[in-house]
Order: sequence, then C-alpha cells, then structure tokens
Amino acid sequence: MYIIPEPQKFETGEGVYYLNFTHTICLDDSCAQENLIHAQLLRDELKESAGITLSIVRGASKNAGITLSTAQGAPESYTLSIGEHGAKITGADRRGLIYGVQTLRQIIRQEGALLPYLEIEDAPQMANRGFYHDVTRSRVPKLSWLKRLADTLSFYKMNQLQLYIEHTYLFENLSEMWRDDTPLTAEDIMELDDYCWKLGIELVPSLSCFGHLYKLLRTKQYQHLSEMDDPRKEPFRFHDRMAHHTINVTMEESAKLIEGMISEFMPLFRSKHFNICADETFDLGKGATKAAADEIGVDHLYISFVKRLGEFVISKGRIPMFWGDVICGFPEFIKELPKEMICLNWGYSPNELENNTRSLAQAGAVQYVCPGVGSWNMFIPLLNSSYNNITRMCSYGVKYSAIGMLNTDWGDYGHINHPVMSIPGVIYGAEFSWNQKEVPFEEMNRRISKVEYRDSSENLMSVVDKLGVLSEFGWWRAVKYKETMADGHAQDALQFTLDDEKKRAAARENNEKQPILARELAGCMKNLDTKTREDAGAYLTASEGMRIFNEIGLAVSGEEYSGEQLLALADALEHWYWHFKNLWRSVSRESELSQITDVICWYADELRTRAGLVK
Repeated sequence: MYIIPEPQKFETGEGVYYLNFTHTICLDDSCAQENLIHAQLLRDELKESAGITLSIVRGASKNAGITLSTAQGAPESYTLSIGEHGAKITGADRRGLIYGVQTLRQIIRQEGALLPYLEIEDAPQMANRGFYHDVTRSRVPKLSWLKRLADTLSFYKMNQLQLYIEHTYLFENLSEMWRDDTPLTAEDIMELDDYCWKLGIELVPSLSCFGHLYKLLRTKQYQHLSEMDDPRKEPFRFHDRMAHHTINVTMEESAKLIEGMISEFMPLFRSKHFNICADETFDLGKGATKAAADEIGVDHLYISFVKRLGEFVISKGRIPMFWGDVICGFPEFIKELPKEMICLNWGYSPNELENNTRSLAQAGAVQYVCPGVGSWNMFIPLLNSSYNNITRMCSYGVKYSAIGMLNTDWGDYGHINHPVMSIPGVIYGAEFSWNQKEVPFEEMNRRISKVEYRDSSENLMSVVDKLGVLSEFGWWRAVKYKETMADGHAQDALQFTLDDEKKRAAARENNEKQPILARELAGCMKNLDTKTREDAGAYLTASEGMRIFNEIGLAVSGEEYSGEQLLALADALEHWYWHFKNLWRSVSRESELSQITDVICWYADELRTRAGLVK
C-alpha cells in the first residue's frame, strides 16, 4: 500500500477494520459545517472504490466507522488512526483535516472496505506547496479541467494553484487584446476560487505585468507603450512571442495601465498573494528606454518598476510575488524591494545547481523554489529529468529555508503538451515538498502508477518514461524550422534539422523502439481502472505524434524518401492531428489551436511539395 506524499510517521499494526453499510461517517462536535464536503469526499470514495454508501452524521454516532475531528496542533498537521473501533482522523486545522481525509481516500482506493490497522502522524516540511499552470500561450483550459486539477492537487496535499495570465482574462476595457481568443471570465475565476478554497487550495492571482505582454502591446490602442518600435509589423511567430514585448517603464501611462489591470483582476480572488511575474524582460533598455538605461543602468530601471508594482500590490492589502530570473543577476537589489515581496526562484535543469537559491538567501530574499514538470514543448514529458530537477530544487529549498515550492508547467511554443501528462510531475513536487525522505525514481513511478492510474501492474509510468525520450525532431525544433523557413532564411533553418548523422541515426533508432513501447503501453490498459484509461490513452496519441515528427525531421534533413513515402507521411500527419485536436478539445477551449494547425498544415504542404520534386 502506498501513500503519496509519504507520511512523516507511519506505523502499521496487525489487524483489519471491516467497513460495511451499517457504519456512518461522523463529524464530531469539533468540526465546522464547512467540513461536510470532506466527509462527502470520503463517502464518494467508498462508493467508487469499495462499493458501499455510508451515511454522514454529526455529533455522536454509535455506528461511526470513520470519525472526523479537529484539535490543536502544528499547522496543516493531522493524525490518522485505524483500529478495532474504526478510523479516526484528527486535523489541527481545516487543511490538516482535508489532508487526513485524502490519506484515508488513498488507502480506501487501494484496500477497499478492509482498512489495515495503522497509526499516522503527519505534517508538511514546506508550508507552501503550489502548482503553476500556463493558461495563456495557446491553451486556455475548460473550467471543468481546472476543477479536476484542483481535485488532484488537494488529493496530493498541495495548497496553492496559480494560473499564468497574459491576455486570456476578459478585461472589461481591453477587448482588442482578447477578442480573437477564448478568455477566462470573472465568473470562471470566482467559481474556481470557491472550488479551490473548499479543497484547501489558495488560488493565487498571477498576471504578466512587465515582460511577456505580446497581445497587449500589439493592440492599436497600446502599441505605443512597447519598448520596441512598431510591434504590430511582424506576423505571428511563436518565437517572437517568447522573446520580446516588454512594456516601456519610463512612461507613466504604462504603470497606470498595469495598475488598472491588477485592480480589476485582484478582487476575484480570496488569496492574500498576487504574482506580478516581471520575468524575462529581454527588451528592457534596448529600445524606448535605452537613454534611461544608459543613464541609470538596466538593473535600476528594472528594480524601480518592480518596486512600484510591489508597493501598489501591498497598498491593496496583498503580498506581492515576482519571478527571480532577472534579479538573480544582481541579487543585492533585493534590499531595494519591500520586505514583504516573495521571489519565485525558478530553474528547470535536471542538474540544476544551488547557486541562485544560495545567493538569493544570502541577499535576504524571501523565496519559493520553482522547479518544472518537464513537459513544455514535449509530446510526452521527460519524467526522469523532471524528477531530478524537482528533487534537487526541493532539497535546496529546505537547505536555504525557502518558504515554499511552486512547481511549473509552461505552454511555450503553442502548449502542445497535453495537461493530463503533467500530473506525474505534479506528484513529484507534492512528494518532495511535503517530505524530504528519498524515494528512488523507479519506486516513485510505481507509486504513481498504482495510486493515480490505479494500475495493478505498477508499470505504466515506467513505459511512459521510456517513450518520453524518443523524440529527436521535437516540437520546438519543428516550430523553429518552420518559422525560420517562413521568414525566408533557409540556410539558418538548417540548424534546427537533424543536421548530422548522429541525430538522424538516433531518430531512426527511436522510431524502431516506438511501436514496441506503444504496444507495451497498450498492454498496460487492461491493468488500469476504467476511469483512468482515457488519460493513459493520451500517451498513445502523443507517442504516435513523436514518431511522425521524427520521420518529418528525417525528411527535411535530407534523408532519402520516395514521393510516395512523403505523400503517405503527409497523410499520416493530418490523420494524427485530427485525433490530437479531439484530445485538445476534451480539456481545453479552442483558444489558439489554429496556430498549431498552421504548423501542421505547413509541414503537410512541405512534404507534398517535396514529393512533387522527387523524380
């Protein structure tokens, strides 16, 4: 039996308590009315996993099989005891009680109505354990998916969720910015905030306020606020959206506009925090603000605007957060910022060093460590890379007294990565921010296979891990090659192909492995619960996409293909994409799916063009 994250103290006993339909779930007098939803979570789990429906009562019950109570203790701590008198969960606070319930749900999911005797005493190692989800760059999730994500976060004892917003909120006076998208509404946000709160999750507002203002600064109304000249002149490019579009911070109108957006967005959330982002301000000091940067320095230009926004957020009674990538270049400037500000220190390498975490701590920063789930630009996430990155960053957070961990999932270059596939990385973050005890990679994957996917073989994640590394001509390369070719720079585009025999040999070898592993993945399905097969099946679609793009990479890199083979490849690409679009629409709004369609159609047309040139 597995519990994720692993409890701090866990002792098993001899014996089993048999829950049956005569028992009740009892909220004792120490519980509040709001704890009803947590009893309902247990009731629903028992119905689904054990086939019995228990009544929920309040006060005392002689037939109580499960009792929920509260008592003073460390924040978010709980105890769970199962013995001859049933199961009793005692939470130190509302979240502690939720976490005890989630632990018992995991036990029921694996053991049904026969609950093994045990004693658990548990509390988190890090106070703040969050997940950061990009809902801006191409993919805006459906509200139903965001609620399901909140369910998952709570199930693994996470207590914060942030949604990355640039232009995908329906701001009242910025219709030109969101008019061609499918933005989240105020009602969406408030409904999600309420849903999260009931599950013990703080929904933290996050709004791009400095760099990454692509859509805002390409509007006719606000293009004059851009750091760079005439941002509307260039056609849409995934790379351009990532690399430019910083606001001109020397103009008072810029600050007033951003403050107005913050003021409109902030009241939708219960959260005591507000993330102003302020990351990757690549253009700062290179265009409209060059004279100011030459006079006072880019660092001072940056810190003065971040300080202004931070003070504005504080004036509204909230605690500001900001991404730490820029200030890591001059950490001593932390002292220029309000002491309340929280620095979000990100690093995504599997071999990430502790240097930034250490230097920020030495400079006096209050920080979160921010690893990543290893899925952006990927058809299938790099699980081993993600595991190594997350375990390292969490260990640095503990070592340097970070107050939290914020695990990230970005949507760079079109958010090709299906959100369901980020869940293993989410669970790695939940595990190692709660308990620093080492759990080896293979063991962690067995636990995820069993608990999340209800895989009796415990092998699913092992197969997914092997599939994830088979991408050679991946989505990032494909987009970069297409956009460079479309801009008329054919020679420069070659660097994004499989431009040496070693890469081409790897693509051929990987494509020989893919059908074998896909078949093995398909074989796992019979071991899964019927509720989780659809999620696991998404990996089959993604692995076929990897195989097709490896073939395309070989074709555009000079591998010899007949005209008939190229036509067949174009046809395979378009049929695969039909399935991908169905997968997209199962969890996401339409959003910018058309931008991905443009890439797919370009490659299909390119293959057919090349087929016509083959003699």
